[in-house]
Formats: sequence, structure tokens, C-alpha cells
Amino acid sequence: MRYSMLLALLWAAVLPARANEPTDTLNRKNIVLNEVVVTGTRAQTDIRHLPMTVNVIGKATLTEQNRTSVLPTLTEQVPGLFVTARGVMGYGLSGGGSGSISVRGLGGGEGRMMVLIDGHPQYSGIYGHTMADSYQTMMAERVEVLRGPASVIYGSNAMGGVINIVTHNRREDSVSTAVDLGAGSYGSLQSQLSNTVQRGGFTSNVAVQYNRSDNHRPNMGFEQYGGHVNVGYALNSHWRAFADADVTRFNASNPGTTDSPMSEADQWITRGAANIGVENHFSNTSGAITAYSNFGRHKINDGFGPTYHNNVPQTELFRSKDALSGLSIYQAFSLFAGNRITAGFDYQHIYGNAYYTSRTTGETVTGMGASGDNRGMQSGKAYMNEVAGYVSFHQELFSWLTMDAGLRYDHHSVAGGEWIPQGGVVIRPNAEGELKMMVSKGFRNPTLK
Repeated sequence: MRYSMLLALLWAAVLPARANEPTDTLNRKNIVLNEVVVTGTRAQTDIRHLPMTVNVIGKATLTEQNRTSVLPTLTEQVPGLFVTARGVMGYGLSGGGSGSISVRGLGGGEGRMMVLIDGHPQYSGIYGHTMADSYQTMMAERVEVLRGPASVIYGSNAMGGVINIVTHNRREDSVSTAVDLGAGSYGSLQSQLSNTVQRGGFTSNVAVQYNRSDNHRPNMGFEQYGGHVNVGYALNSHWRAFADADVTRFNASNPGTTDSPMSEADQWITRGAANIGVENHFSNTSGAITAYSNFGRHKINDGFGPTYHNNVPQTELFRSKDALSGLSIYQAFSLFAGNRITAGFDYQHIYGNAYYTSRTTGETVTGMGASGDNRGMQSGKAYMNEVAGYVSFHQELFSWLTMDAGLRYDHHSVAGGEWIPQGGVVIRPNAEGELKMMVSKGFRNPTLK
């Protein structure tokens, strides 16, 4: 495990918002006075009162350039956020030269940047890294990016921050259907069909997508298809039930570098996620109970070339399966004016199985590669369990001063127990500026390497 004590000190000049299109001095359209977010506290909170830095990117900005992935837009809109892409279309697996998400130098490939969908973790349970090609625009109503440690609320892998993709949740009655088609050079095609319904207490969103590209070099093709469905029903004025699921399949080839080209370096990846739960909203309290799971199936050919595996084609394929299932319970409540306390419980079961199969027979073989090396992988199964409880305290002492404190206890079946404290202060000396200070402990539980 790795630990870090991070101290964030930010002075931000908050500019008056225009009536219809609030912008910052860089015209990013994502800094809004009185913006209400859920990331960082799990309860709706004015962004000005949080000791951490949060950027909000809305649906209009995410879709204005017809991008199928949220990540290109986030790299443009969020300072300090970087995503490495493998080609014109597609990111590839996390780590190495592609598929890595990092903020302020802390990367998701090392378990330091967590991606969430509606507050639930989305990463490869077997390795703990993000899956960049899985985060699609079709499912997002907005994206909230928290830069800085968030381990008190979200636990392991949130050392550097979190990206929370908030799915569709319309309030007004409407029915809408949209078809997006686009084509370009290198045989590139983007297509998406979506339908959204809001009728009384019922809401739904269904979307399907297909994308492909040959990319700008031989042996660099990319293909992706998948779908997303989200449904919800208001049981009464205080309780709402919801469920959603998505699955993404992408096939990609890696040509290597121009100096050291590769052949047959192919990946066949399937990622999926689902959750079901109920949430409540009262005047002084709100919360949710959610059961969730995300899973992956991966088949990889390491390829060969003049400097890769002695120019000998691989006789084996690396395969892995993983699943991250859990239960999340939290409730936020207010005892008196300016106060909010959030208490929660998390349980996760993490499963992974990595192995090699013969290309000709499909039978499982040892973890050794065709050239006699183990290619940095371990073969075998892993089961891990994690149980955690946390409490977060928020108090607006004066109109110009807000204080936050939090504590989490996390127990891992392999790593044991860990206490994670956090504290923060927000000072607003005037209407045009604010000073945010936060100190927190981040941590990462072990993963199968």
C-alpha cells in the first residue's frame, strides 16, 4: 500500500455569472456561482462551500462537439487533468503509453484517480486501474471532477481525486429522441441513438452506440459498440427507486512505435456495470441504499516484432476476468442551520482471475509467455473484501467561514485496517474571492499485479 498526505491551498477569483452562460476567464463554461454538486459529500452542496476544488461539465458542453467519450472534453475543461490516448479513436488499457487518467500528476493506472458512475467505483477489480474506453457521453447528464484527495468518502484509489459521471435524471415531462452520425478520415465512424422519457414519476434513458476507426497507421484499428439504460420511478414525494446498466465492447490493435513496429498486438475487451437502489429526499435529510457491480472480460495478444518477443508470433493469449460488487448506504442530515453530517457504510467484494490460453486449442496454460518470460503478469485467482464506515461533518460558522472534517475506517481482507482523516476550511473574504484549504490522507489497497 502507498500513503500520501496531501495539502491543497487554492486562491480562486470567482467572477460574476452571466445570466444565460456563466464562464470563467478561459471561457470554459464550467465555473458557476451557486452550482450544486454531489461529489465530495454525497449530498447536494453549494460548490463554494466545499474545501476541495470541483469542476462541473454539463450536458451541453459534453455534447457540443459530438464526442462519444467524456474524456476529451474533460481534458479541455478541467485544469491539471490529462488522459493519454492510443489513437485517433480509442484509449487502450490503462498504464504504459495509453489509457491513463491523471490529475495533478497522480494517475488512475496506479490506483490514485477514481472514476465513478453515480457515485459508484468503476475500475478493473483485478488491477485497480481505470478503463478509459468505457466512459461514454451517452450516459452522462453532467460530470463532476474533484481534484484532490477524496478517500474519506470514496476510500481506496481516490488519492488524487475522482471523476463522477452523473447519469440522466430529468425533472420535467418530456420525450426526446436523438440520432447522431459522423464520419471522417481514416475510416472513422461515430454513431449514437438515444431516447429519453419523463412522464410523471417515471423516467428512462436508453442509448446505443457504434464507433470505429482504422486510425492513422496500419495495425491500429479500433471498434466499439455498446448500450446504456437508466430507469427511475418516484414512489412518492420523498422516495425514488432507480436502476441502470451499461455494457461496452471494444476491439483495438496496437502497432507499436514507428521505430519498433508490432504485429498481432490485439485486445478484445468487454466492460459492464449495473446498479439498483432507492433514494430519499426530505427537508433536512437525504440518502440512498445501492447495490452495484461492474465487471470485465479481457483477451489480449501481446503481439510480436523485431524488438518484441524475438519477432516470434505469440502462441498464447492473456485472459482475465474481474468483478467489483458492493453495497453503499449513506444518509446526510442537518441538525441546525448551516450544518450537515453525512454517515455511510461501504462493502465491496473484489474478484479477479488472470490466466493464459493456447491460441490453437483454447486450453488454459501456465502463466509463462511464449518466449519464456512472465510478461510482468501473475496467473491465478484473487478474492478480496473491503468493509468501511465513514462520517463527514460540515458547518457554515459565518457567512464568510465554512469548516469541514471527516474520518473513515477501512478494513481490507489483505491489507488490514486503516484510519483516514480529513479536514478543510473555506474562507470567503468578499463576494469576489475565496480561500480553500484542505488536508487529507489518501491510501490505496493492494491489487493483483
